Amino acid sequence: MSTDPAPNPHATAEQVAAARHDRKLANVLYHDWEAGSYDEKWSISYDERCITYAADRFRLVAGEGSRPYEHALELGCGTGFFLLNLMQAGVAKRGSVTDLSPGMVQAALRNADGLGLDVDGRVADAELIPYEDATFDLVVGHAVLHHIPDVELALREVLRVLKPGGRFVFAGEPTTVGDAYARRLGALTWKAATTITKLPALQSWRRPQEELDESSRAAALEAEVDIHTFDPAELEEIARRAGARDAKVVTEEFTAAMLGWPVRTFEAAVPPGKLGMRWAMFAYRGWQRLSWLDRNVLARVVPRGWFYNALVTGTRIP
Repeated sequence: MSTDPAPNPHATAEQVAAARHDRKLANVLYHDWEAGSYDEKWSISYDERCITYAADRFRLVAGEGSRPYEHALELGCGTGFFLLNLMQAGVAKRGSVTDLSPGMVQAALRNADGLGLDVDGRVADAELIPYEDATFDLVVGHAVLHHIPDVELALREVLRVLKPGGRFVFAGEPTTVGDAYARRLGALTWKAATTITKLPALQSWRRPQEELDESSRAAALEAEVDIHTFDPAELEEIARRAGARDAKVVTEEFTAAMLGWPVRTFEAAVPPGKLGMRWAMFAYRGWQRLSWLDRNVLARVVPRGWFYNALVTGTRIP
């Protein structure tokens, strides 16, 4: 019988108010709130598109390495996006997931079960990982470190539960410069989309006002859960102080992020299903082309701190 707490997808106004003074509570409430719609919101899937995306992110920072890893942990798993797709790509054979949000752990385990993957899960704080020393061959995470109050402490815990020589890979972390322009582009897109769709001719493109209000409340709480942005060199230093060997940070998405954030924001502002497959392919192909430009041209001349996504890796000393 699981002793994990139950999800709370409908936080009260009092709980939300309390969360403004408690970052961990804010993370629980926000991610329980989002668990049921998170995959749709972020266009997450468990098919070839996202399998390739996850595997490419892993390879970008960690190289090919010794694969497959026998047992991998995803920290701050969300709906399981990173680990489950890495397992499908053959990076790991068996998985465990943890998240501070009970709703997200349940969602990840449902997704794993639907894919027939060998995965267990626990509700857990990243600063106190509930596994014995030297349990895992690999620890991964996607867009999680910036939610953790004490990142160095969390990485110390990651290294503790890794076997000697084991590796960690965290991707999808916002850089300080990238976060500034991404949030600005997102805010401008939201304002434009929700204003233009008030016009009578565009009413069918407007979500019901109660849904827009709900999104705005979620966005307000989201501002409480995004604790950090990272300078790449400083993130490397945090990993080294935690005890990581061969700590390394790479960055990606410059022009790709300038397309991706307005696209995602616009998708959230219009009714589900309104845009269709042609839009989805336009957005995906556009992101692919701009990612190629970023990787093959701009990475040679643009400082790495200007790119949006930071990816960090390191190993436990054997």
